[in-house]
Amino acid sequence: MQRRQAAAAPVPSGPAPKNYITPAGFGRLQTELRDLLRVERPKVVEVVSWAAGNGDRSENGDYIYGKKRLREIDRRIRFLTKRLEAAEVVDPAAQPRRDQVFFGATVTYAREDDTEITVMIVGTDETDAAFANPGEPQRVSWVSPVARALLKARAGDLVTVRTPTGAEELEVVAISYPSPG
Repeated sequence: MQRRQAAAAPVPSGPAPKNYITPAGFGRLQTELRDLLRVERPKVVEVVSWAAGNGDRSENGDYIYGKKRLREIDRRIRFLTKRLEAAEVVDPAAQPRRDQVFFGATVTYAREDDTEITVMIVGTDETDAAFANPGEPQRVSWVSPVARALLKARAGDLVTVRTPTGAEELEVVAISYPSPG
């Protein structure tokens, strides 16, 4: 019987995709990582240590759940660490060309049915609904179809976005950026 070595997984060629993020989004990820490391993980480690001291671990719910939760926390810590290391912070307030849509812009556009929607173009780590606040624009990733269609457009421009139901034409109504400083 001859043993064959498993082939290595193909390595994607080309540069890794950019991980653009706003300063506020970067701060939120840093805060989450800090809380996991300094608050959440130590609490779970304490519970697991206490549960391990109670004897039979195979039927010990606190121990089993605690170990599972610890794995989830460690996985999230690794993910956040990698995302923060790869992050390229872009401050939308420093954007010199405020008449065009770029990363960090807040854009109001009109759909074909005359409804107006306001979105803010942010990094992929900032689109989570948990970051949304009532009354604020919807956060869309800069790699989403609607954001890609809007990029580099100016107020009054018509852009086409490809949707699952077909192409849709959008009119850029307004573009704004946060104030510097």
